[in-house]
Amino acid sequence: MVRRNPERRAALLDAAIEVLAREGARGLTFRAVDQQAGVPTGTASNYFANRDDMLTQAGERVYERLDPGEAELASGLEGPRDRARVIELMHGLVDRIAAFPTGFLALLELRLEATRRPELREVLTRRIRTDVDFNIAYQLKSGLPGDATTVVLLYLALNWLILERLTLPDLFSEEQRHDLVTALVDRLLAGEAGGR
Repeated sequence: MVRRNPERRAALLDAAIEVLAREGARGLTFRAVDQQAGVPTGTASNYFANRDDMLTQAGERVYERLDPGEAELASGLEGPRDRARVIELMHGLVDRIAAFPTGFLALLELRLEATRRPELREVLTRRIRTDVDFNIAYQLKSGLPGDATTVVLLYLALNWLILERLTLPDLFSEEQRHDLVTALVDRLLAGEAGGR
């Protein structure tokens, strides 16, 4: 029987994210999640049909926790519509994601696991496609400089920059990472109307 207590389920999924980030997908077991969550052995197995179910729901939970919320999304539409504002927003995005390092690292583990699990790949593809489409629509609605391709290029480049920050933190200094985000936006928006 699968239990329905949403708070307990969220706590177990948060524990699964921590286990994925620390031990990788191979370390993700019901027992490891129970221990991480500090609950009695067998609790996780009451909430997830199987390990695949837990992997899939952990992926969804990462995105729930990374959601900036309505207030932050609305604040992104305030102020000038220029390159400096895009730079500011991209720095905020990188900082928000890097502030949840276990979530990002867990997503990397889930992506690797998805190469072997078609159902997980479908879930992640759908979820990430939804996220990219949302960001494109937000960008176009905002009136900020840049187009759909700009959003996709920022997505690809910033994800790798965040990966470097979390996995090889000494490769680039904080100042270098900051300058790279600024240079990325500057170069992508060079020549854009409203970009200056």
